[in-house]
This record gives sequence, structure tokens and C-alpha cells, in this order.
Amino acid sequence: MTRRALSNPLALAVLACLYERPMYPYEITTTLRERGKDDSIRLNFGSLYSVIKSLEKHGFIAKVRAEREGNRPARQVYEILRSGRVEAERWLREILSVPAKEYPDIEAGLSLVAMLPPTEVATLLRSRIAALDTEIEERVQALDQAAAEGLPEMFTIETDYRLAMVRAERSWVAALAERLDGDEVGGQHAWAELGRLRAAGATADELDAAIARAFPEPFRPAVGGDVTP
Repeated sequence: MTRRALSNPLALAVLACLYERPMYPYEITTTLRERGKDDSIRLNFGSLYSVIKSLEKHGFIAKVRAEREGNRPARQVYEILRSGRVEAERWLREILSVPAKEYPDIEAGLSLVAMLPPTEVATLLRSRIAALDTEIEERVQALDQAAAEGLPEMFTIETDYRLAMVRAERSWVAALAERLDGDEVGGQHAWAELGRLRAAGATADELDAAIARAFPEPFRPAVGGDVTP
């Protein structure tokens, strides 16, 4: 991916709003929320102002006028500049065409599962499956409602994508939980033994010795040991 001046997806969303017409910050926020974009892009008013200032600093947008209603403070209206249009189009093309490494929490958790016994991990994964089932149901209902209201599919593409990803995750997590229940995961017996040693109050040295016996050095997992000073 190209190293760019701004990398927060909210900045691209702001550029997309101003790509349509000049807006003031609150109008940008309202537009994004009304269109459900806050489901795909992290949005809060404080960070929005910071992003707008950064876009202005880098010459992508500029104040075009101030508007005042009654005794309220004047609202600054922003417009996108030609450089901002070029940046927005280039950025969007790159996002759509070039895969980027992301760091979801579940991937981090899976990389550290040896801290917990496999039986507990299986239980936690089943809890996750229940939550995923709820999300799948909600997103299916949202898509069905959008279709019933005649909303063109192009406006729900991100929801359909998220639904596909959640379904794929649900399938993968369910398969892993089932394999854990059947003691079918490679290294699971040694992993379970580490859990039993830890539960029995094994010292860090005893855990290290058990890890050394069970796993080759480059692949030794991190496990919680004796943390008493």
C-alpha cells in the first residue's frame, strides 16, 4: 500500500462527502450516519474535526464560506479541492485493488490461545459463535428490509461483504471448537498438560521445562506462569 499523508478511513469518507457538495462538519457527520457508514468506518465528532484539520493542512480541502443561523456561532463550510479529488480517487482505487494486512483482535487472540486451556478456549469460541449468529441474523434482516424498501444494492455492498465475512468466521470458529472438543488440534495434548500444570500452581521454571519437552524451540508458546514476585 502507498504511504500517504493521511491513512484514517474517516478522512476518505470526509473527502467522499465533499466530493458530492460543500458541507460543514456536522452535516458530514449526519450524512455518514444517515447512510449507515458508521457501521464500516469509525466515526466520532472529535476525531472528525481532527481529520478535517489534517485534510485542510495537506491542501485537500478548504473553507469556502461561513454560515450563520440566528444567534448560533458561524459554521465553517468546506469544499474539496482538485488535489483532494485526485487523492480520494487514488486512495479508493488502492483500497479496492490492493489487499492490506489488517490486525483483527480475534487473530491476535488465536495467536495467544496457549495462555488458556483448550477446554476453556472451546467454551469461549462457542460463546463467540452465539454472538456471530446474532450478528448474522441482524444483517440478514437489514439487507432484506433494504431490498423491500427498494434500496439499490450498490448502497448495501459493504453490509453484504460484512455478512459474508461473519458467516465465514462463524464456520471456521465452529469447526475449530468442534476439533478442540474432539482433541483433534495438533499439539493439543501438550497444550492441555500446560493448562493442568498451571492450574496446579506450577512455577515458571516447571512450565518452561514442560514447554521445552513438548515443543521445538522456535515454536514454544507463551503461557501464563508463576507471577508471584
